[in-house]
Amino acid sequence: MGIEEDRKKLERSLKPHWVWAIAFGSAIGWGAFILPPDWMGDAGPLGVIIGILLGAILMMIIGVSYGYLIEKFPVTGGEFAYAYIGFGRKFAFLAGWFLTLGYMCIVALNASALSLLAKFLFPDFMTIGTLYTVAGYDVSIMQILLSSLAIIIFGLMNIRGAKFSGNVQFIFAMVLITGIVLLGLGAIFTEGPSLSNATPAFKPDQSMIVSILTILALAPFAYVGFDNIPQAAEEFDFSPKKAFALIIWSLLAAGLAYSAMILITASTMPWQELNNVINAQNIEWGVGHAIESYMGRLGVFIIAAAVSMGIFTGLNGFMISSSRLTFAMGRARILPNVFRKLHPKYNTPYVGVAFTMLICLIAPWFGREALLWVVDMSSTGVAIAYFFCTATAYKYFAWSESGKKKNPKALVSPVRKVFSLLGLISSIGFLVLLLFPPMPSSLGRESYIALGVWILLGIVFYFANQKRYNDIAEKDMNYLILEKEEV
Repeated sequence: MGIEEDRKKLERSLKPHWVWAIAFGSAIGWGAFILPPDWMGDAGPLGVIIGILLGAILMMIIGVSYGYLIEKFPVTGGEFAYAYIGFGRKFAFLAGWFLTLGYMCIVALNASALSLLAKFLFPDFMTIGTLYTVAGYDVSIMQILLSSLAIIIFGLMNIRGAKFSGNVQFIFAMVLITGIVLLGLGAIFTEGPSLSNATPAFKPDQSMIVSILTILALAPFAYVGFDNIPQAAEEFDFSPKKAFALIIWSLLAAGLAYSAMILITASTMPWQELNNVINAQNIEWGVGHAIESYMGRLGVFIIAAAVSMGIFTGLNGFMISSSRLTFAMGRARILPNVFRKLHPKYNTPYVGVAFTMLICLIAPWFGREALLWVVDMSSTGVAIAYFFCTATAYKYFAWSESGKKKNPKALVSPVRKVFSLLGLISSIGFLVLLLFPPMPSSLGRESYIALGVWILLGIVFYFANQKRYNDIAEKDMNYLILEKEEV
């Protein structure tokens, strides 16, 4: 069988509003409804809002590079393909390895967030069958079953096809936005909530700059999900030129949603008092407690519906991306051949979906706190992926016609070259904030250990597969990854 016949292709079925919903829903996920008290404790309400909006702007700058590369190379694989284009096979594996971990971690974390929600709503029921404690977090059989069921349901849904999961994703995203609007209206028109409660604006015992940088360092994690768009590029039923606009609109919507939930939570009661109550009473879900204080059980129902949609969009979106990434790596022969198989009926990369399900089904047994160590570390992998995308785009833009001597295929666009350079600097900045120990935003000890383990596994895996991966002729590898024999 020739290389052309051997290259499996995905069906073009995704509509623009479905792709926007995949990016927006994945970026918001559960974070906007779970993390505001933690973030305010680190930076204060205004520090969080400034940091999160600056993060959105930096992501938009990085999005310029994504938009161009999607338009030029509309194939699945995203940063794996871009790292190959710009830096070759070894770095393509590096980008793909870290990004696969990031996507799978977020699937698992979204599933654990569903158990956290259920634990708040039905505390007695969810503690039935408590098995053990990991890092201070009680793990029960009910939590394991609920998280596992969610992973299995969304895995099966993804096997059904991108058209089905894309349509469902859009419905989830609309319900999520409606929930935020209703919570905001409740904060405005009910007694109790006031913006005066959002003072002091910054964390009292640290500078404004440190507060903002602490949140800014989280931007790769907070907004990871907009890069699901390139993972789905091969399945667009529209021109890839629209991808950049979809990236910008998804990031803008995500930034506004995060900011709205910070304001809503901070307005319910003095935010320092809220954090003290959460810690003193060991409240599992601080935002739910804050909403209940002014809207009662109706508010709990609304935010439970909204956070459920956030969890579902995250599960669905990252299940899509994880399976597409492993499919692209399987097609390039860096993963076993079974990963490039497509479902005989639904034409989906069902092996990648099943693999993601199996790996993520391990996570509920370790408890949420242990999982957070791995997820914190996965922000590093996302920042590495951003680096390769922006660096490749920088190489493909030229300052002038004379600059095309090094790369005749480069596009003369000094404005976009500036944006790709800014994106490149931003991605390096994120890595410094995460990996430089003196920074207040740097990873904790457990996360460094998890990062080291993943790097060692990657080294072992690469050397075990390098001969098969590197023996493929360059023109054949170009075709397998990019569907063209020349880059």
